[in-house]
Amino acid sequence: MMPASEPQELVQLLHRIEQRSRAQAIGLPQQEEVQQYLEGVIFSLNEYRLVAPMSEVAELLQFPADVTQVPGTQPWVRGVANIRGTLLPIIDLQLFLGGEPVPSGRRSRVLIIKHKEIYTGLLVKEVLGMRHFPERSHISYPPPEGLLGKFIDTAFEHEGDTWPVFGMFALAESSEFQTASL
Repeated sequence: MMPASEPQELVQLLHRIEQRSRAQAIGLPQQEEVQQYLEGVIFSLNEYRLVAPMSEVAELLQFPADVTQVPGTQPWVRGVANIRGTLLPIIDLQLFLGGEPVPSGRRSRVLIIKHKEIYTGLLVKEVLGMRHFPERSHISYPPPEGLLGKFIDTAFEHEGDTWPVFGMFALAESSEFQTASL
């Protein structure tokens, strides 16, 4: 059997431990809300600077040296390239959307998308970098005129600029894009 003083001493000991813990907890950081971000590749298309979500871009390449033209295809189909053993169709995105053909030069890049196990390379004039956009800066965006408007319905406001988001998967699923033959 425990002496009567022991439970009182235990309560006091627990009280002192609690006070020490609270005193040391003062300097701990406050819990902050974790921000969600969209990671995107910024590329130029006609007069637009657009964002492609990184979740929709599998890889980024320079324009391949050997691209084989495919007869009987739309003018925006630049051809196919062998990329590490995979035949990759190369599509001139700007020409597809009604603009001028993209010259294949030092600055041009190929954004590779993989949608439903199909790889496609999208030739763009240049890639300007990557950015992280806070989800809270997400805004609705009036779609531009023409075919481009089918693939943009949202944007981000960031550092005083508006960044339209180009839906790569929406492009891959569009009937216009899937009709590459003449």
